[in-house]
Amino acid sequence: MTTLAPTPENRNWTRFIPFYTPLSRAVGLQKGMLIVGIAIVVVFVLAAVLAPVLAPYGYSDLRGPDGVFGSHVPPGGDHVLGTTVGGYDVLSRVIWGTRTALAVIVIAVLLSSIIGIALGLISGYFGGWPDRMMVAIADAVYAFPSLLLAIVMAIVISGGQSSFWGGILAAAISITVVFIPQYYRVVRAETIRVKSEAFIDSSKVIGASNTRIMTKHVLRNSTRTLPLVLTLNASEAILTLAALGFLGFGIEPTAASEWGFDLNKSIAGVTSGIWWTSVFPGLCIVLAVLGITLIGESLNDLADPRLRTRRAATIIAEDEGADVITPQVTDILDTQKEEVEI
Repeated sequence: MTTLAPTPENRNWTRFIPFYTPLSRAVGLQKGMLIVGIAIVVVFVLAAVLAPVLAPYGYSDLRGPDGVFGSHVPPGGDHVLGTTVGGYDVLSRVIWGTRTALAVIVIAVLLSSIIGIALGLISGYFGGWPDRMMVAIADAVYAFPSLLLAIVMAIVISGGQSSFWGGILAAAISITVVFIPQYYRVVRAETIRVKSEAFIDSSKVIGASNTRIMTKHVLRNSTRTLPLVLTLNASEAILTLAALGFLGFGIEPTAASEWGFDLNKSIAGVTSGIWWTSVFPGLCIVLAVLGITLIGESLNDLADPRLRTRRAATIIAEDEGADVITPQVTDILDTQKEEVEI
């Protein structure tokens, strides 16, 4: 007797759990990468949210109950990770730096995705000379060195030095300019493909407006690959923010904590054996990028229909003797059915 999985109506609540669907469909090394990536990202997000609780001192504190911290104090005692050349507590700077990185990522990704998706949707759907003009502009921006463009925008927006929110907005906007062409090109290409489908012609025949077709039909089917772009851009945003801070165009240490700035100030002490001022901020950058990249790579594998088909065949083969259709197989087949219908 064949056992069927629960109906989709009974499993709708799981859609509200972050990463539930990817975790339920992933398998083997792919699932391990996704779990590790999610764990790393969750740790950084919690550190950013709970920074006032976790950090022993403020990001700009130079003294504590026992007096001035001192410069280049080795790890141990009251300073678990030591102090910087400026006399700041390294552990506190590292924890507060997660809040700065998270704020820049959220603002940059939101701004660039909203603007890029809107421009790509309009350009790909209507075409004509505005489409050709926007394509030329996007290609020019995309071909320009991204870090150099971010530096120019940071100087124009904030003069290279600013307050906490001013610095975050300046860094986020400068990164947004770099990311917009990526979303624009992806959405435009998908829009051109989708608008030639039969269901779009059917919508026009029954009298649907262009606005309704674009928002209800084209947009939904043109943004399937954007989660992959989001994860890639999030990791790139961390690197761009760190590069801006390292080159001296980031946020001042009295306004906020930023890993790239701390790396810049630690260069002089590296040759003298003062390793802790550079290792921990650099390790945070590496781990944050690694966690986001692992999530992106896993989502990229899950978006490949060939891998899902191969996995479904494997599960069915394992359960062939019991003649059972597992919930995992049902999820995979349901997803493929939806893609074929669209």
